[in-house]
Amino acid sequence: MANQEVPVRGARLVYERSGKGPDLIWSHGLTMNLASDAVLALLDWSQIPVSVVRYDARGHGESESTPDTKGYSWSELALDQLALADALGIDTYVSAGASMGCGTALHAAVLGRERVRALVLALPPTGWEARAAQAATWELIAKMIEDQGVEALVTSRAELEPPDPYKGDTQRRDQQASAVRAWDAGRLALVMRGATEANLPERAELAQIGVPALILAWTGDPIHPASTAEELAALIPDAELHVASTASDMDDWTAHTNTFLRRVL
Repeated sequence: MANQEVPVRGARLVYERSGKGPDLIWSHGLTMNLASDAVLALLDWSQIPVSVVRYDARGHGESESTPDTKGYSWSELALDQLALADALGIDTYVSAGASMGCGTALHAAVLGRERVRALVLALPPTGWEARAAQAATWELIAKMIEDQGVEALVTSRAELEPPDPYKGDTQRRDQQASAVRAWDAGRLALVMRGATEANLPERAELAQIGVPALILAWTGDPIHPASTAEELAALIPDAELHVASTASDMDDWTAHTNTFLRRVL
């Protein structure tokens, strides 16, 4: 199905809808979009019997940018997701996402308790006390992009060690570089600066989440530390955690998600 668009809280969001079954809304990570998220997919949704809505978050891909950086905080992106569900006539749904999308899903569960049936949380990012240091890094990267363009981010990322499951995977590194090069520098700097406004919900709020959660993490990535995933698993009353350290472990994520969704839905 071709991508469609809908006005949501002052921004035009582009989305696609596929599959049949209970509704699931998937939110991608920072600097990703519908196109790059499909190429670098963590899960094979064709193997999972749900109706999947995937969309370009505010400021990403073909969706509209808005100037206020607070609009890119995870709590605001969660309000976008809930409003998108309203616009599409979706009452209750599974909120799922990776990295920034994981933060979005957690806030959606807190802000729209009666709407979210379950959570699929991939690659939980830094949070709480550790978030300040990450926010400072995003601000530096935003300034670098403004001064030197998107290629500077490609170069700096090439110097980083990949997470453990992707060590030696040069194809994925090239795909990530291509995804960054597709960005307009001004838009990319805006969403990176917007990420400085983001944090996970308070721990006490997470402890009140009353729906089941599947948490998928990997090792060897300081931006998505396994320690965040482990703490989330301890805080959310009904949480299931799987940590991948190899490519083989990653191959099991779709099966874990399938089993989880069949159980909770």
